[in-house]
Order: sequence, then C-alpha cells, then structure tokens
Amino acid sequence: MLIVQKYGGTSVASPERISAVADRICATKAGGHDVVVVVSAMGKTTDELIALASAVNPDPPAREMDMLLTAGERISMALTAMAIHRRGVEAVSFTGSQAGILTDAAHGAAKITEIRGTRVRESLAEGKVVIVAGFQGVDPESREITTLGRGGSDATAVALAAALGADACEIFTDVDGVFTADPRIVADARKLDEVSFEEMLELSASGAGVLMSRSVEFGRRFNIPIHVRSSFNDNPGTWVKETTMEQAVISGIAHDTSEAKLTIRGVPDTPGIAARLFEPMASADINVDMIVQNTSTDGTTDISFTVPKSTLAEARDIAAEIAEAMEARSVDVDSAIGKVSLVGAGMKSHPGVAAGVFRALADASINIGMISTSTIRISCVVAEADTERAVQVLHERFDPPNISQEVGA
Repeated sequence: MLIVQKYGGTSVASPERISAVADRICATKAGGHDVVVVVSAMGKTTDELIALASAVNPDPPAREMDMLLTAGERISMALTAMAIHRRGVEAVSFTGSQAGILTDAAHGAAKITEIRGTRVRESLAEGKVVIVAGFQGVDPESREITTLGRGGSDATAVALAAALGADACEIFTDVDGVFTADPRIVADARKLDEVSFEEMLELSASGAGVLMSRSVEFGRRFNIPIHVRSSFNDNPGTWVKETTMEQAVISGIAHDTSEAKLTIRGVPDTPGIAARLFEPMASADINVDMIVQNTSTDGTTDISFTVPKSTLAEARDIAAEIAEAMEARSVDVDSAIGKVSLVGAGMKSHPGVAAGVFRALADASINIGMISTSTIRISCVVAEADTERAVQVLHERFDPPNISQEVGA
C-alpha cells in the first residue's frame, strides 16, 4: 500500500517537530507501507524569505523570487531525510524538479501539467522513504524553477498521489481536521468525520483554509481520498472523498475577509457593458468572485463585484478607466467586508435554507450586502465587523452537520 503524506510548516517548524514527524513516517513505513512525504518550509521561513527579498528589492524579479522561495522546502526535505536516517530507515530527498514535477511557466503561480516521478518510483522500489519538496516544480520548456503559489504543497501531495497511484493522501496540519466552522470563532464547532469533494471545494473557495481548493480538485479528478489530520496526535481526522453517507443539509460554515467590493454606479444598461468591464479584469489575472447587477432605472444600472484585496488597487484602476469610458457616475470601494458561506450537499433536496439564513441574520440585525448561491452553497457579504457574529449566529441556527432538521423555520 502506497501512502503520500504532507506535512505543513507548523509540523516541521523546529528540530523537535521534525523528529516527531520522522517518528510518524517511520511508523508508517514499519506498518508495511511505501511512503512518499511532501514537506512545506519550516514555520515562517517563506514569510522571512519574502521579507528578505523586499529588503533588497521592493519589486524583485519573479524568477529570482521563485529561486529564493524554493530554498525553504529544500531545507525541510533534507532535514526530514536526515532525521529518518537517524532512525535506521533509508530515505532520499528530491526537489520538485528532481521528482519530475512539471509545470507551466507562470512564476509564483505555476500549475502542475505533468508528474513523471521516475526517480521517486525507483527509490520506492529500493525500499526507501521518498521526501519531496512541496510548492515547486520546473517548466520543461525553459527549464526554470517555478513555485505553485498558495496551497502549493497540498497540491504537490495530492498530484503525486494521483500520479503514483497511491491508496490515500494524508494532509498533516496543526488542526484535527475539517470543522463545521472556525473553532476560534465558534466554541462548539465540530470536526467532520467525512466530507465530499464537492463540499470541500466550496468550503475551500469560501475561506476555509485547512485545505486548498487546487488539492481538492486533484483529489476529485483522480478519486484520491484525502485524510486531513493533526500532526500532533494520532486521532482520526476528516476524510475528503466521494461519499456514500447521507448528506447533511449544512456541512459547514466558512468565512473570508480577504476580499473587497467595488461598485460602478450609473452604468448604461446596454448589451456588452459587463464584457467591457470584466474582460480587462480577466486579462489582468484578477479573480472576480461575486457579481451583482441591479435592475435598470432610467437606462442605467449599478454593477457590484468582489475581488481579493491583494488585487484591489489594480482592479480599482481598471474599473475607473472603464467607468470613465462608458460615462458611468462613479466607482465606490468598500474594503471592510466579509463573506459568510454555508455549504452542504443536502441543500439540493431541502428547500428553505436561504430563508433560514436571511431570517437568522435579520434577527441578529446583520445587513446583507450581496448574495451568491450554487446548488450546495449560499454566500452572503456582510460588514467585516459583523463577520464573526454572522458565523456564530448561522452555526447556532443550522447546527451543522445536522442531517434531519427543519431548515426554513
């Protein structure tokens, strides 16, 4: 049985923690399994490297940033291999390029295009534990080192599991699994034993940071079960998989305060206006999340949309330029917003969830600025100051993951 394990930065943040990780890896190997391990950079190493780069050049070249940032995972992989060797188990460490992780050419946000894994398979056949640096790969055309962006080590692990035909992928982190809400906000949030790929994708996209959406997409595409669990204990975590369990109406509540809202007021209500606005956003690689267009009044309308705060300045400049060209009235910016999302596959067969959400927020005097839905998700934009209270109110109202409840009352 082949198992891929991924250890995050907190799990390998010190020599003591690396030693504990080595003990767990060796125990898995002693259990008769082949083991491939993906590691992140130690603790805050990536943040420290970014700060160093900023100190010498506020606008460093993307290629050199990738060269710098991949050093963090290389340190972790070598130290982990050393710790395993000390325990009498053979181990070998590989960078992303040595492991055959091929990507496109996008420095800082590359996507995995192929995993060859020849050296990984050869080492496994020799009975070795293989340690792979997460978050990185190589562009086969230019032969340049690349990094995969946020959540890259998770994506590395699940992609390796798919390429190697692993039986499972274990994501070890500093929490016990996926919870019904952030336990720091909701004291009685509960750990989910199992959640579907579909639900986890929505939770990840809505702000649940325990597992990045790119890794869930790999898992769903190749049907690789993902076990999210703590590296600090042996408790069972949360399985992300194709589930046969009865679906909860609401499985979890996620929140996100990393977005801002832009509103273009007085837009001419004519065909092609939305395309004129959002095509330049797409060309600038700005991720637009929620979009709301008001009903036309006197031939004009308002268009509101949300973008990551990290791209707000660029999005505002594009919006202002387009607004001027189409003679819109103004561009308003609100960076103090939060998004609260309820996710549950059981919504498909339970009417009244939206009504329950709106009533719960109304009773708490929390105003809703925007609403977006899918078949298994309802998202509401509220004031940033109301975000945590909204999570608490909705968690109390819906009591996830309760399967048999009256949701609309």
